[in-house]
Amino acid sequence: MNAIISASELVDELAGANPPVLLDVRWQLSTAKAAGAPPFDGRAEYAAGHLPGAVYVDLDRELASAPGVNGRHPLPEVGEFGAAMRRAGVSHGRPVVVYDGGQGWAAARAWWLLRWTGHPNVRVLDGGLPSWEAPLSTDGPAPAAGDFTPAPGATGLLDADGAAALARSGVLFDARAGERYRGEVEPIDPVGGHIPGALSAPTTDNVAPDGHFLPAEELRARFKTLGATEDGAVGVYCGSGVSGAHEVLALAVAGIPAALYVGSWSEWSSDPARPVAVGPDPQ
Repeated sequence: MNAIISASELVDELAGANPPVLLDVRWQLSTAKAAGAPPFDGRAEYAAGHLPGAVYVDLDRELASAPGVNGRHPLPEVGEFGAAMRRAGVSHGRPVVVYDGGQGWAAARAWWLLRWTGHPNVRVLDGGLPSWEAPLSTDGPAPAAGDFTPAPGATGLLDADGAAALARSGVLFDARAGERYRGEVEPIDPVGGHIPGALSAPTTDNVAPDGHFLPAEELRARFKTLGATEDGAVGVYCGSGVSGAHEVLALAVAGIPAALYVGSWSEWSSDPARPVAVGPDPQ
């Protein structure tokens, strides 16, 4: 099954016999803003216009637990995540399509969580909301409760030790911007740099200027050049397990399975005992 869906394909599926549940996960990374600049409000953006029938999902509250030693966006408690998905109408037997404001990071986080916890049919709207050309809705849907019960997978998730080991034995990608990987700047976390052995692979290079993913063959060629193949162990991390999920999604489009280190750099860098590499060299 493809991990992404185009807007035109979604229109057709919504008119079919088993239309997908739509989840709106609009979110932006919270960084320091100029004085007086209001913070991004995904729920307000949703209320102003969303795909008809879509239910809003709050990344910070429903796709993550409270920030702390495990990172800025640790895994949500499984039971609470399941309850949130059921409130949104998610069921095992019905497909799910997730979208955000176009960047794709937040939608990918929801996609990854649903896939990791056992949903068999979930995709991300390629290009997000900007790709949707039909009218939007301001109605607040009240979906019937779904029956989805999350069952976390035995694979696909890395902790700090697993990420460190994979950087030595396989391929571990750092999905952040190159300057953060090199330690030249670090606007959010305690220290700049990267996990020793990790390879710089910014997730922004996986999409075209319009926000759509590059063709699968181009993504496959990119990751192959970086050392990732369908048969090797591949992992990804980022700042807090959000943009890294987008890279895992890009790898899935390319046909390459990959695990996600959810704690990512925000967890790794919180422990001064963990080693930090700087500069363009992985080591």
